[in-house]
Amino acid sequence: MNFDAVLIAGPTASGKSALALKLARDFGGAVINADSMQVYRELRILSARPDEGERKLAPHHLYGFVSALETFSVGKWLEAAERALEDCRAKDLLPLVVGGTGLYFAALTEGLSPIPEIHAAIRVDARQRLAEIGNERFHAELSLRDPVMGERLAPGDSQRLVRAWEVIEATGQSLAEWQQLKGTPVLTGSLARFVLKPDRAWLQARIATRFEAMIDAGALEEVRALKAQGLNNGLPAGRALGVPQLSAFLDGNISLEQAKADAVAETRRYAKRQITWFRHQMRDWKIIERSEPGEIAEAVGRELD
Repeated sequence: MNFDAVLIAGPTASGKSALALKLARDFGGAVINADSMQVYRELRILSARPDEGERKLAPHHLYGFVSALETFSVGKWLEAAERALEDCRAKDLLPLVVGGTGLYFAALTEGLSPIPEIHAAIRVDARQRLAEIGNERFHAELSLRDPVMGERLAPGDSQRLVRAWEVIEATGQSLAEWQQLKGTPVLTGSLARFVLKPDRAWLQARIATRFEAMIDAGALEEVRALKAQGLNNGLPAGRALGVPQLSAFLDGNISLEQAKADAVAETRRYAKRQITWFRHQMRDWKIIERSEPGEIAEAVGRELD
């Protein structure tokens, strides 16, 4: 093994976590989470977080360590990832960074844009403005102030709309301009980088099968507990795949069958967006086009030997 770390990206339900665990056992490694929803403590089932038994088979970092009532940023994840990497080095373990959040990988290998800290008062004002006028009008006003981000963002993307507003309000510059400035990479050295690209039909079927398994495992109870804690769709965890749909069912607005169908459809759309992002942003990563877990592990293992 001549690599300092292994990075594994892929769409949801593509088998990333199982692959990382196998590689950790085969090569003496530790798994570091790079999925923005698997960080949340209360989203064990719907985020498909490795269970307790799997986590006992190899060291796992950055899973379920943040409250779902907290807004967790890529900057906070990067700080935690740096500590996890230091722990791996101290214990002579191969870091295996795995997940589907492309921005986490970009921050890890390219560094974060040096955006100044936004004053709390500006953050509060931006959220109040959104609540007062609604997403459509907020998006229209942002588009006038920041045409580039207005074009990039959808009216329904509340979190990123507010972020773009905060940045241009505080700095006078578009978030797009700040994002072009890179910081210092946290992870350097010899890196093995893989993107899983399973067969489309296989992935779509797996997404449907997995969501049924999540329901059987207690996903409804998970969402019910989150709602009881006061989770709302303004928080990142409130928009996790399956949460809005099952929440609508629990509120009596749609049937369970409709909720499941909507969740599966949204998950498939999300997987498509992930694949598009990986294709454009990870051009120099090794693509693994197999679908079956055994074939994936065999292909990656050959690359690492």
